[in-house]
Amino acid sequence: MEYLKLFLQVVVAITIFNVWLFRFGKSTEFRGANASNMKKEFEAYGLNETMMLIVGGLKLLFAIGLIASYWIPEILAISAAGISFLMLGAIGMHIKIKDEPKKSMPAFIMLIFSLAILVL
Repeated sequence: MEYLKLFLQVVVAITIFNVWLFRFGKSTEFRGANASNMKKEFEAYGLNETMMLIVGGLKLLFAIGLIASYWIPEILAISAAGISFLMLGAIGMHIKIKDEPKKSMPAFIMLIFSLAILVL
């Protein structure tokens, strides 16, 4: 079970790094309201740039925490819980703007993985 938990930690962290560092300025099929980048997506949700930076900073911080928890186990629960909370918010934003369910699937999967990390 420890290997499964570690695997999920790495998958969640890499996914967040990918979205917020490498795909930040790019269009994807999962962006809310077919936005062309992260800033436009947050605008579609009715959120400003400051909120985008806060959410992104927290997601990256928690993702780093998932990796660092290999060496500092005490930070695992707060990192996984933080990701879970933010993924619930992401799903809520997709619902708010009436996106098709497919668009919230990555957030839903990351929520399930983060909750599994907490349970394992």
